[in-house]
Order: sequence, then C-alpha cells, then structure tokens
Amino acid sequence: MYKLKTLNKISANGLSLLPPDRFSVGDYEDPDGILVRSQDMTSLNLGANLLAIARAGAGVNNIPVKECSEKGIIVFNTPGANANAVCELVLCSLFLASRDIIGGIKWASTLQGDDVANLVEKGKSAFAGPEISGKSLGVIGLGAIGVRAANAAVKLDMNVYGYDPYISVAAAWKLSRHAKNAHSLQTLYENCDYISLHLPLLPSTKGMINSSTIKSMRDGVRILNFARGELVNETDIIAALNSGKVAKYITDFPSRAIIDAKNTIAVPHLGASTPESEENCANMAVGQIMDYLENGNIKNSVNFPDVALERSGAFRLCFVHKNIQGELNNILSLLSAENVNVENMINKSKNEYAYTLMDINAQVSDTVIEKVRGIKDMIRLRSIAL
Repeated sequence: MYKLKTLNKISANGLSLLPPDRFSVGDYEDPDGILVRSQDMTSLNLGANLLAIARAGAGVNNIPVKECSEKGIIVFNTPGANANAVCELVLCSLFLASRDIIGGIKWASTLQGDDVANLVEKGKSAFAGPEISGKSLGVIGLGAIGVRAANAAVKLDMNVYGYDPYISVAAAWKLSRHAKNAHSLQTLYENCDYISLHLPLLPSTKGMINSSTIKSMRDGVRILNFARGELVNETDIIAALNSGKVAKYITDFPSRAIIDAKNTIAVPHLGASTPESEENCANMAVGQIMDYLENGNIKNSVNFPDVALERSGAFRLCFVHKNIQGELNNILSLLSAENVNVENMINKSKNEYAYTLMDINAQVSDTVIEKVRGIKDMIRLRSIAL
C-alpha cells in the first residue's frame, strides 16, 4: 500500500483514480508520494520514504528540486494540463490591453441622474483604444500555452511572430503555418504591437523584460505576462509605463509596486483557476505518480529523464544514479557476478542525473541489493514485483 499526502486541495476526480486497495491518501508524516499545487515546500522536511512529488501545475518554484534530485526523489509537473485556461485569459487580456474596458466600466458606475446616456456619449472617448485585428502579436515561448495563444491570435486576424529556440517537434506540428518564425528576440521586439510571455523562469530569463529590451520595442507596446512575474523587471516596466513607451502591462502576478503602477492591470493569479484546469492537472499528476510508484516509469519529470518500459520478467529494479561514465557497467557487472539475468533494460540521462530500469527473472536477495546500493554515485535503488 503506497501512502500519499496532499499539501493542497487536489481535485476529487483526480484522487478517485487511485485504486483504494493500493493507495491511501492521508496526512502521513513520511509518505511515499506527495501531491501539491502551490504550497511552498522549500523548507519542508523530505522524509526518507519519499519517492516522488507531483505538482498539479507547470511551475515548480515552490519545490526544492535540487535537494530532491540529490535524494533521488522524482519531481513531476503537468505541462499543458492548464493550457486552455491560461490561453483564454491571455485572449481576454488582449482586449483589456487595447481598450480601457475596466476603466470605462468603473467610470460608468459612478454616473448619476437621468442624463446618464448623454454623459456616456460625452465621456466614452477617454476609454477608446485600437482593435487587435491586423496588429502584430509576439509570443515568446512556444510550449502548450504559447502555441494555443499564437493559433488563437491568428484566427483573430493578428500577425503572429513566435520565438522559441527550444521548441519541441510536437509543438511545432501544432503551431499554425501562418505564424512567423522570429529568428531573434530583437526581430520580435521591433515588429510587434503586443508581446505575450510564455516561458519558464530561469537565471537566463529572469528580468528579460527590462529597460534595454523595452528600448528595442515599438512605442506604445502592450505586454502580457502570464508566465512568471520575475520575467519582468518591475522598476523598468513602471518607468516605461510612466513614459508611455509601454502603453499597457497586464500581469497575473500582482506585487505591491505593480498594483499601483500606471496603465497596469494586475490579475490575481487566475491563469489556471478553472475547475476544468484543476481537474486536468490533478488527473495528470495522479496518473504520473501512480505509474512511477507501481511501475517505475517516469513521464514529465523536471529533474530526471522520461523513461518507460513495458512489463517483462518477474521483478523490476529502478536505479536512480549520477550520470557518470561506467556507472551502468558497474551495475551490470555486479548483477552478473550474482547470476542475475536481465530480461529487459532501459537507461537514460538528464543533465547530471540518470535513471535505469531493469526487468529480471527472479527476485534478488537483500545482500545483492545492498551491494548495488553501495556502488559509487548510486543515489537510490528499489525493487518492484511485476
């Protein structure tokens, strides 16, 4: 029986996918797996039994990934599960960024007396703005959300520029043929009236929207940020808003400085806040952690490679180890010396870590297991009966 702990409210539909005879969900002190959404885990004690953490969402900034990797804990996320929810909010923001709809509504609610209709006609010009049809949208980051946003904008008769030097083959197939490939960010900045951010927060992307890059953009550019707040340098974007270089900034990540900034709409982190999105994320997170705990398969891990192996043999050995030359030979040599027959095997690496699955014909002794665990650079080893 695998013990799972939830750190946030996880969709009941997702939890219902767990077979009750093999999984138990509760407030365990040292669970086998954790399901989490947004709770900060960076100061949480990671128990000795913890094998996996599944984040019902895309970003994993709330999870101590490096510490997990060192302990052989697989960290999953759910890329694409909330893509439609975020995309719909991006489309909404394109319109909100163009016309001062929110300001107009607030103003109209203050009107008094019997002459409201005439007052509206006299004052409405203060809230006017351009149509998005025929304008250019730059999408930075062409993952699940970015591709959806780009394709939707094409259908709204926008000229779309996409930039992503690491675009996957699957995403490229889904991207509209009408979207233009921006070979550089400079090209995108120079040609776009609207810019939408859809990329992860990394040391190389933190503060990428700053005084220098904003200077390269068109006057009156409108910037949408539904990826990560730290992608934008707040001091620089506020200065650009005050000068009029940036006409509008819409972000899903409010801060004390941003909510008071001129021509800014701060959305209270609603990107994935739909029942459909929460259910999709929960279903994917549960499916991934269940497959790993029961079968050793990995899909959508942020710290270890995707590895899947069809069942064969009687037992499966799961090795989490450093990506060191000769490590696999060390494992095989030791098993061979103990007359362990390997029926099927797969090995993959991701950066400094590697993962190996082996199906064998009989259960190995505790003595052999301990010998393998003693191999240099071996992080974790477990055996699963198939």
